[in-house]
Amino acid sequence: MLVDAIILAGDKEERALTPIGSKPMILWVLEALKACKSIRRIAVVGPSKLATILPRDTLLMPPGETTVDSALNGAAAFPKKKWLLLVTADIPLLKPVAVQDFLVRCTKKQADFYYPIVSRERSEASYPGVKRTYVRLREGTFTGGNMALIKAEALVNCASKGQELVRLRKSPLALSHLIGLKFIIKFLTRQLTIEDVEENFSRLLGVKGVGVVTPYPEIGIDIDKESDLKLARRTLIS
Repeated sequence: MLVDAIILAGDKEERALTPIGSKPMILWVLEALKACKSIRRIAVVGPSKLATILPRDTLLMPPGETTVDSALNGAAAFPKKKWLLLVTADIPLLKPVAVQDFLVRCTKKQADFYYPIVSRERSEASYPGVKRTYVRLREGTFTGGNMALIKAEALVNCASKGQELVRLRKSPLALSHLIGLKFIIKFLTRQLTIEDVEENFSRLLGVKGVGVVTPYPEIGIDIDKESDLKLARRTLIS
């Protein structure tokens, strides 16, 4: 499977440019993607300031008002595309083998959207003390990854539904009605399964989505606090 990758760097260039060793954070992510044999082309969605550090063969697209808008802007960089890999710019621990493994696992099931999940045991075994947000499901306790594989033709519909969910986030009653009482009860009683999440996700976004359990916790370690940055520097510079 060959895919086009979109790095979402947002509209705050300072974060993407955070130095880790001899280079900015975003370049660690970019280099991991470039070293993956299944990645065909790469575009970065972010502020114009990033142009000064990006390789010439990397397209730079302007950010949108929301992450969803930015994803659509990134997709516009590739007129002829079938699959898009959306990746955030703040996972510098990402490895080419982790990307390749995720893409291979995605071929095992038919879907429109694939989302990586990492078990708590795997995260803490590989990076003791790492702080992540976990969700307990019947199969175990997991954290989400910071990338997603989606069919290009499904992106527009998925984006539209996603915008609606974002809009409703400030209205708990409306959002809970949309999610469904049965789903909420299962979550609260810790009876929720991966399949339950997949089915509800697919219904909400109007595309068939599946969760892909990955053994590579680097996919889920984003740099959103000082301890994460220290971990990245300790791991990548030593």
